[in-house]
Amino acid sequence: MTAATGVRGVDVPDSRGRTGLDRAGRDLTGNPDVVVRDVELLSDGWHVLRRTTFDQRRRDGSWTTEQRETYDRGDGATLLLFDTERRTVLLTRQFRYPAYVNGHPDGMLVEAAAGLLDDQDAVAAIRREAEEELGVVVGELTHVFDLYMSPGSVTECLHFFSAPYTPADRVSAGGGLVAEGEDIEVLELGLDEALAMVDDGRIADAKTVLLLQWAVLRGPFPR
Repeated sequence: MTAATGVRGVDVPDSRGRTGLDRAGRDLTGNPDVVVRDVELLSDGWHVLRRTTFDQRRRDGSWTTEQRETYDRGDGATLLLFDTERRTVLLTRQFRYPAYVNGHPDGMLVEAAAGLLDDQDAVAAIRREAEEELGVVVGELTHVFDLYMSPGSVTECLHFFSAPYTPADRVSAGGGLVAEGEDIEVLELGLDEALAMVDDGRIADAKTVLLLQWAVLRGPFPR
């Protein structure tokens, strides 16, 4: 299908100067049972919403035509900072409107530091986020795993890291970037308290639960 002329984000730059946003996925060849037929740009806001039409060969050999909407917000990175000597972790608390509008009592989520890569590699991005959100200059990082957090509709792959910290590593109060609307509270919690908060629902953020469980199963706080 030939793209229409004069479409923002397709052949006319959008607000971020992007064109060709309807090309994503058209050149995929890794799965011979999936053939992309068309990609429609539904929204060219800060992130990108697309509707893709593709043919898929089912396990019985028959072919079916499917449509899926995908939300592309880029990839991200997250970090659990820990102090094994004091048995503490450094987390954040901030308002998350999507959680608030979907039933969270006040939208204030306790989380591990995280952010989008924004054209950096994952290591550089998470070092940036740790300093901005937590006020910590991070030393040696451990790569934990890479996970697709909501693969039914969101393209993001999240890169998970951990790193030790001490009080001496804190170079500022953190809190995020005011210019980006961030208002982040830094929380230093005992490991056992953090785990109890997972059990009773006070920590309800998926990436944070994963990192805390990793910390006691395979990480710096083995049981």
